[in-house]
Amino acid sequence: MSRDISPKVITLMGPTASGKTALAIKLVQEFNCEIISVDSALIYKGMDIGTAKPTESELKYAPHRLINIIEPNESYSAADFRRDALNEIEKILLRGKVPLLVGGTMLYFKALLEGLSPLPAADETVRQQIALEAQTKGWSCLHEELSSFDPISAARIHPNDPQRLSRAIEVYRLSGRSLTELSQTKSDTFPYDVVQFAIAPTDRKMLHKTIEQRFSEMLAEGFVEEVRKLKARKDLHLDLPSMRCVGYRQCWEYLNGDIEYDIMVEKAVVATRQLAKRQLTWLRGWPELNWLESGEENNLATIMRLCR
Repeated sequence: MSRDISPKVITLMGPTASGKTALAIKLVQEFNCEIISVDSALIYKGMDIGTAKPTESELKYAPHRLINIIEPNESYSAADFRRDALNEIEKILLRGKVPLLVGGTMLYFKALLEGLSPLPAADETVRQQIALEAQTKGWSCLHEELSSFDPISAARIHPNDPQRLSRAIEVYRLSGRSLTELSQTKSDTFPYDVVQFAIAPTDRKMLHKTIEQRFSEMLAEGFVEEVRKLKARKDLHLDLPSMRCVGYRQCWEYLNGDIEYDIMVEKAVVATRQLAKRQLTWLRGWPELNWLESGEENNLATIMRLCR
């Protein structure tokens, strides 16, 4: 029988391949929780193997909200996630359950817990104008322009990062205020009590080994064929956020004949390690975080104790 725990919301963060899903499923079985996914890859339909999406069996015992919600050719922002997550949290609370937010997309967690800046919505006309200027003058010239009105963003954004550079200029042209200035203003903060956990192995080598092993399992489960089906779609290409998910870009390049199979495997594993490193960097600076060790038998008891 499930047991009640008192906090209104629990978060379970961690790098990729750290054991978040397995622990979350145990929490659902043991306690009065329902899972909300906080993962920018699990949102996509048809991307199951390479994203390590929970299996049908796992979802039967522990349904995940906010997975399989959009097509890979569609966009989904941190603002979209915050809106949807707050909506799902309210539904779970009305059912007398405890929302358990699980994932490794730290930008989503940050948007949810800290609120969002009042940035203007994307404007395709302005973006096309910026892209045209980049073709004629070069991104380095546009980077100098950014430095003139937003030196802080210019110092943070590399001249060879056209996506972020374009967005910073677009924000200024649309609002007359710099990205730095607008980012200092947040929307409403998180309206619920929250207890936060992060899970990770203490040995970095162990995490690397798990990442390598998991990718091998993905390949055995048919990952290449999954990407082959995605590549056959006429509406998908490598510039989409969905195809920038680790593993997918490398496998696409292999199917394109650009790299050999062994190189694809190596590049995908390295990209996943780099993702895990970035996630851990975020987490080390995260406030009010209770750390759990991957595979530790007492993790459930620790969560129960800290949530009383």
